[in-house]
Amino acid sequence: MTMDFLAPAYVWIKSLHLISVIAWMAGLFYLPRLFIYHMQVAPEDVRSQTFKVMERRLLKAIMNPAMIATWAFGLLLVLTPGVVDWTAGWWHLKFASVLVMTWFHMDLGRARRAFERDERPRTERGWRMLNEVPTVLMILIVFMVIAKPF
Repeated sequence: MTMDFLAPAYVWIKSLHLISVIAWMAGLFYLPRLFIYHMQVAPEDVRSQTFKVMERRLLKAIMNPAMIATWAFGLLLVLTPGVVDWTAGWWHLKFASVLVMTWFHMDLGRARRAFERDERPRTERGWRMLNEVPTVLMILIVFMVIAKPF
């Protein structure tokens, strides 16, 4: 199902989608890094409170709105005639990658709430490894959308 009235706005919707993706990705790269730094200070340290504020503001003021906008503009793109060839296979992997990215975002939100309670949900090494997840997903998504290999 497509909506013909979206076709004239395609370049604007695509531009807003890309802006939203960039903002969302910046947060997905930075929040795990903040968690790594947060792990390096004791819960009673005044710096821990600073990290809590930074993490909350990043998630609530930048990441959440950017994720919602990414999904909204992405869905509008999907509904625009001629954007997705539903017989091609690339969009399955792209969509699965976006779902994993959304799950990762939600997991970061759960972790932020744990840090708020002075809990440490993972090890510093675990956060360093998880910090690579958005990069891998971004690479997959970009190749699927640009190269459309299958």
